[in-house]
Amino acid sequence: MNPRGRVRMKWQGGDTTRGGASSPGSPRRRLSASLAVLVVAAVTAMVAALFAVQPASAQSAAGSPQSVGFSTQRGPDPTIQSIEASRGPFATAQLSVAPGNGFNGGVIYYPTDTSQGTWAAFAIVPGYTALCRNEEAWMGPWLSSFGFVLICIETNSTTDYDVARGQELLAALNWLTTASPVKNEVDPNRLGVIGHSMGGGGVVYATEHQPSLKAAVAMAPFSPSQNMSTDTVPTLVIGGQNDTVVTPSYLSGLYATMPGSTQSAFAQIAGASHTYYTQPNNVEMKLIIPWLKVFLDSDTRYEQFLCPSLPDPSTISEYQPKCPYVPPGGGSPSPTATASSSASASASASSSPTPPAGTAIVGTGSGRCIDVPNSSQTGGTQVQLYDCNGAANQQWTYTSAGELRVYGSDCLDANAQGTSPGTKAIIWPCNGQTNQHWNINSNGTITGVQSGLCLDATGAGTANGTLVELWTCNGGSNQQWTRR
Repeated sequence: MNPRGRVRMKWQGGDTTRGGASSPGSPRRRLSASLAVLVVAAVTAMVAALFAVQPASAQSAAGSPQSVGFSTQRGPDPTIQSIEASRGPFATAQLSVAPGNGFNGGVIYYPTDTSQGTWAAFAIVPGYTALCRNEEAWMGPWLSSFGFVLICIETNSTTDYDVARGQELLAALNWLTTASPVKNEVDPNRLGVIGHSMGGGGVVYATEHQPSLKAAVAMAPFSPSQNMSTDTVPTLVIGGQNDTVVTPSYLSGLYATMPGSTQSAFAQIAGASHTYYTQPNNVEMKLIIPWLKVFLDSDTRYEQFLCPSLPDPSTISEYQPKCPYVPPGGGSPSPTATASSSASASASASSSPTPPAGTAIVGTGSGRCIDVPNSSQTGGTQVQLYDCNGAANQQWTYTSAGELRVYGSDCLDANAQGTSPGTKAIIWPCNGQTNQHWNINSNGTITGVQSGLCLDATGAGTANGTLVELWTCNGGSNQQWTRR
C-alpha cells in the first residue's frame, strides 16, 4: 500500500533496442554500450548527489534513522496560542488498520509532509469496555497535525485488563514501525504510549516492560496489576478533580510510587470527571503536546509550557512538576549542525550535565528568602527566613529528580524522613531518598513527595530567623513561595 501516492520507479534489465539482435561488434551495439555507460554514470552521480544532501534519517530508511546533524524539532517556534489551537502546522491523513498483529485494528493518523524526515510516533489505547474510535479518535488529527504519527488501537476484547492493554500497545508500536504502510515515515527510536483509565494502566505496564520508550501519558490511569515503582520513562499523569472512578486519592497513591529520579509530572484538571478526556478539549492538550514535544522530539522550545509553572494554571487544580525537563541527549541539535559538532554534543550529553543556576525561594507572606543560617554547610542545619542577599546559601537549584540543592551537593531534607507536621526542613548531603524530593506546585506551595506536607514558615512568622518546617497545607501565605 502506498499511502502517500508516490510513484515507485523500478529498473529492469533487458535489451530495449528494436529491429532484432545486433552482433557484439556492430556499430549499433557499440553505440548502445557507450550510451549505457553514460546513463549508468549519470544515474550514479545523481543518486550520490541526492544522498549527499538528504538528511541522515531519509538515507537510512531500511534501518534505524540516524540523528547526526539532523534536528528532530518539527514546526515553527511555539506560542501559547499555537498549543491552544485545535490544529498544528501540518496537514494530516488517516488509514484504517485491520485486526491482527496482536491488537484489534484501529486507525493511523499521520502528517502528509514528507520533507521533514521521519516522525516520532505513539499508540493510544482506550479504557475498560470503551472503543478508541468513540473516545480518543478526536486526538488523532489534533496531535498528528503537530508532527506525530499515532495509531488509535482497539483492544482484542473490550474487557481486557491493564496488562493485556499494555501488551497491545507494544504490539501496535512494533507493527507500526516494522510492517505498517507508514513504517518508513516513523522513527523507531522515538516512540511513546498514551492511555485512558484501564488503558492508562496499560501505559504503566508498557513503560515498565519497554523502558526504551521516550514518553508516556497516563490519563486517569487504573493500574490493578502494578504500580509505577520501576517506571523510568518520562511520564505525564493526568487526573480529574471530580473523578469518582479513578479518584484523586487513588491516583495520588499510585503516583507516589513513581521513582523520584524519573522525569514525570502530575496534573489534576479542575472540575474534570472520569470521562473528561473522551471529548475534545485544549486543557489536556496544553499538557500533552509540550510533553510529547520535549521527550519525543527533544524539542526544548516547549519546556516553557511545563516549567516552572503552567501558562494557564486556572484550569489545573494541582500541578506537581519536576523541573527542569531534560530530553534524552539534552535537546535537539541545530538543523545546521555538522557531524563533528553533533558527535561532540553527544559525547558531552553522556557525561554529567551542568546543573542549572540556582534561584532564591522567596516567601510570599514575608518577602524573605529561604536561607541556610550563617552559610553553614553542616548536615542537619535547619533553614530559616532571612533578608534576600543573593548569597550562595540562598541559591536553590531544582533538579530533574525533584531535589532542591544548595552548594551543589546538599539537599533540602525532611529531617529524619519525618512525615508529620512540625518536621524540620534541614540541609543534608543529597542521597536520592524521597524525603529529599519536592514538588513545586502551581499554587505556590512546595510539598514533600514523601509526606505531602507543605514547606511552612513556622507560626506564620515573617521576621529574620523564622525557622522553616513541614506543616499541613492550609493555603496560608506562609506556605507560598516564588522562585526568582
